[in-house]
Amino acid sequence: MFKKVLVANRGEIAVRVLRACEERGISTVAVFSEADRTALHVRYANEAYLIGPAPSRESYLRIDKIIDVARKSGADAIHPGYGFLSERAEFAAACRDAGITFIGPSPEAIEAMGDKITARESVRKRGVPLVPGTEKGLHDEDLVAAASEIGYPIMIKAAAGGGGKGMRAVYDAGAIESAIGAARREAMAAFGNDEVYLEKLITSARHIEFQILADSHGNTISLGERECSIQRRHQKLIEEAPSVAVDEKLRAEMGKVAIAAAESVGYVNAGTIEFLFDAKDNKYYFLEMNTRLQVEHPVTELVTGIDIVKEQISIAAGRRLRYRQEDLQPKGWSIECRITAEDPFNNFMPSTGVVTYLKEPTGPGVRVESSLYEGCEISLYYDPMIAKLIVYGENRAEAILRMRRALNEYRIAGIKTSIPFHQEIMDSTEFIWGTFDTGFLSRRRIGPRSPMSPEHERLAAVVAAMIEHEEGRQAIAHIGAQNANGETGVNHWKLAGRMRAQRGQW
Repeated sequence: MFKKVLVANRGEIAVRVLRACEERGISTVAVFSEADRTALHVRYANEAYLIGPAPSRESYLRIDKIIDVARKSGADAIHPGYGFLSERAEFAAACRDAGITFIGPSPEAIEAMGDKITARESVRKRGVPLVPGTEKGLHDEDLVAAASEIGYPIMIKAAAGGGGKGMRAVYDAGAIESAIGAARREAMAAFGNDEVYLEKLITSARHIEFQILADSHGNTISLGERECSIQRRHQKLIEEAPSVAVDEKLRAEMGKVAIAAAESVGYVNAGTIEFLFDAKDNKYYFLEMNTRLQVEHPVTELVTGIDIVKEQISIAAGRRLRYRQEDLQPKGWSIECRITAEDPFNNFMPSTGVVTYLKEPTGPGVRVESSLYEGCEISLYYDPMIAKLIVYGENRAEAILRMRRALNEYRIAGIKTSIPFHQEIMDSTEFIWGTFDTGFLSRRRIGPRSPMSPEHERLAAVVAAMIEHEEGRQAIAHIGAQNANGETGVNHWKLAGRMRAQRGQW
C-alpha cells in the first residue's frame, strides 16, 4: 500500500479522499491556491503546499507544480478527485513519467474515452447500443446534412468535453448552422478543441449511469445504477440509487453492457458508464464514460456498502478486487442533493461571501460531505457546489422523507444556497412518483417566492433585533429570579445559551 498520497484537488472531494487515506493509514499531502489558504482540506492533510494564485489555470490545473510538490513531499501516489485534472490524459502520463502512481485509469484509457467520438467507436465494437449520430472529422456543411438524415430534434456535443459544455439542442433546420458555431466556440473555450458531433435527441429520456470497478488482474464488476435525470442545463442536481425505472432484469443487462464498454479500452480503476434510457420503448443507449470518481458516488456506496475511494486506492496499488459480481446485493435506497452556493430563486445566480453560521443535519441515515465551516469564504473562482447531502432509507419513500427532514435541519447563513430548491423538488408529486425525466426542470417553474423589497428587509432586521433584545432580557430576568430564590448549581452562561439555542441561533 502507498505510504503517502497527494490529493490534487480542493473542497469536499479533497476532504473525502483525505479521510479515506487516513482510514488506510496513509500519510497525506494537500495542495492549495492562495484563495484556499484556510480551506478545510488544507487543515485535514498531514502536509500542505501552496501551488499558485486563485485562478485554477495558475494553480489546480498546473501539472508541473503538482508533480513538483509530489516529488518534494515524497508522495508515491496522486489522487485527482473529480474535475480539474482528473480526466486529463497528460496528467496521468506525467505521473507515470515521474514514477508516481496515478490513482485512476491509464492515460490511454482516459484518452480513448475522453474523446466522445472515439469512445463511441470503441464501444460499438463490443456491441454496445448507441444513439444514432455522426462520426469524427465532419465540417459544418457535413454536419448540417447529417442532421437532416438523422432527423430533428438533434443534440450537438463537444467531442472533447462533458458537463454540459459545448452542447446545444436543435429542434429545426433553421437553427442548426448558428447552433453548430456556438457549440464550437464554447467547446474551444472549455476544452481547447472545437470538434463537435451530432446525436439524435431523445426526448423524455432518463439519464441512468452504472458504476464500475476494474482491477489490473482482469476483473471488472458493476455496482449498479444511479438515477441522474434531475438536471439543469445538463448539470446534475439530484441523484439516487437505485432507479425506479430499472428492474432486476434490465439492471443485469445494462450492467453487463457497462462492463463491456469499460473492457473495450482496457479500463482499470473506478469509472462510470452513462446511458440515455427511453422509458417509452424500454431502450437504452450509450452516452459516454466518465473516467474518474463521480460526484454522486456516495449513493452507490450507501446501497452497496462498498467504499469506492478506498477501492480506488487498493486497485491503484495493484491489489485484486475484494468483491465478485455475485457478492453484490444492493439494499435500500439513497438520495443525494448537491448543495450549491447559488440563488435558486434568481436563475441560480452564484452567491459569494462568508459563511457566518453553519448547522449540518445529523441523525440516522444522514451523511454530509462538505468543506464548509463558520468563517470560510465562498468565492467565484471555483465550482459553486459547496457540499453534498446524502441520505439512506430502507426504501425510496423513507429516503425522501429523510431527505426532507435533513434539508429542514440544514442551516447555512451568509450566502444563498440551493437548499430551498431541493426542498421544493422533494415535495414535487412528479419526483415522489418517480415519473420525471431529464426535461423535468425545463417544465417546472422554480422559486414561487418574490424577492423581499429593501423596505421589508430593513423591517425584518429591526424586528429580529427587538426579539433578540427581549429574549435576552427575559433570560437575565430568569437568572435573577433564581438567584433571589437561592438556587445553586446553575451555570447562568449555559442557561442563557440554551435559551438562545431554542430560537435557532446556536
